[in-house]
Amino acid sequence: MDNKILNILPDLKGQKVLIVGDVMLDHYVIGTVDRISPEAPVPVVQVTEEKYLLGGAGNVARNITSLGGEPHLTGFVGADEEGRVFRRLCDDSGITCSLYESSDRPTTKKTRVMAHNQQMVRVDREKTSDFSPELMDDLFAFLEREICDYKVVILSDYGKGTLSQVFFDRFWTLLKQKNHKPHILVDPKTANYDRYKSVSLLTPNAKEAGEGAHMEVKERADVLEAGRRLFDRLNPEHLLITLGGNGMALFESRDVVKHVPTFARKVFDVTGAGDTVIATLGLGLAAGLDPLTSAVLANYAAGIVVGQVGAATATVDELAEAVRNWPKPEINSWSE
Repeated sequence: MDNKILNILPDLKGQKVLIVGDVMLDHYVIGTVDRISPEAPVPVVQVTEEKYLLGGAGNVARNITSLGGEPHLTGFVGADEEGRVFRRLCDDSGITCSLYESSDRPTTKKTRVMAHNQQMVRVDREKTSDFSPELMDDLFAFLEREICDYKVVILSDYGKGTLSQVFFDRFWTLLKQKNHKPHILVDPKTANYDRYKSVSLLTPNAKEAGEGAHMEVKERADVLEAGRRLFDRLNPEHLLITLGGNGMALFESRDVVKHVPTFARKVFDVTGAGDTVIATLGLGLAAGLDPLTSAVLANYAAGIVVGQVGAATATVDELAEAVRNWPKPEINSWSE
């Protein structure tokens, strides 16, 4: 498997992936703390650095670019400074984007105040209602023109209103009309599970899988049962449940399950790890890899980003180094 992975890494370059979903701006306020406020029992953060990064669906696009792929990102921003910053970050990262401006709501923005590698507080600025029919018309005019150019479509759902029921109804109708069958990958939002029926690959974490299956997921038997329940509820082609420090379980079908152990050497920050997983999976499938090889690749990439602070990305060179130097994964069958 390792030689196979090393050999296919160059094939990731130039692969096209379409990303549709909730775009947001990640705002980091970074500093130090050496006293408590006299006004309230809270730490005083002395700011030393401030930065903006692409968040949400934008972070998925950023991960694909970092691995040499060519993402095309589409979604909605506000008619505001944050929307302009988001577009500029896309330009700076070489990400092609087709973004549509909403005049009645802000660009979603998450401000994280960090000190000594710890997140002190997060401040969200957003509206999460469905977008207007006019904006959906703009989005679908784009999809009508472009979707047949893509073998892989990632739907990045952060529950901010882009991937509404109206979106899914129109999306499935469009694919049927076009007679186009790309791989449809979804990073799910628990409240929206029933919208994801019959997708190619769903990528919940253990908590999200448990919520979708209406049970608690603590051990291997729970993972298998939750997976079966999700198949019964949604009938996806494949299902990948990420298990944090325990790696990931790939359901190649309802009853054929492979476990890929974690490759992470150290875990500093899991922010954005789900974005890394779905981006790498999508790129692997676009390059013609099977789901299991794509999952192993995604596990290496996730192992790299959780060892860094903030929403990080992995590069092809880092992946190659990890494949060569990290302990070899033992992929086990978890099928009962």
